[in-house]
Amino acid sequence: MTITNLVVPAMLSGGELIAVIVVILILFGASAIPRFARSLGKAKSEFEKGLKEGQESSSKDEDKKDSEQ
Repeated sequence: MTITNLVVPAMLSGGELIAVIVVILILFGASAIPRFARSLGKAKSEFEKGLKEGQESSSKDEDKKDSEQ
């Protein structure tokens, strides 16, 4: 079994994607979609901010270790 055989079944075709979107609209309503997209954007920016802070603190820790040696 190749990697392509594992990945291709997980992809949605055009018809399946439309069906999923219709079901989401029916369940949550059209007004929930912008709120959901907005919350995803905020979560992404918070995640990136956390990654940046983690990288900065790890570089500061490395600088302290280098200066102590």
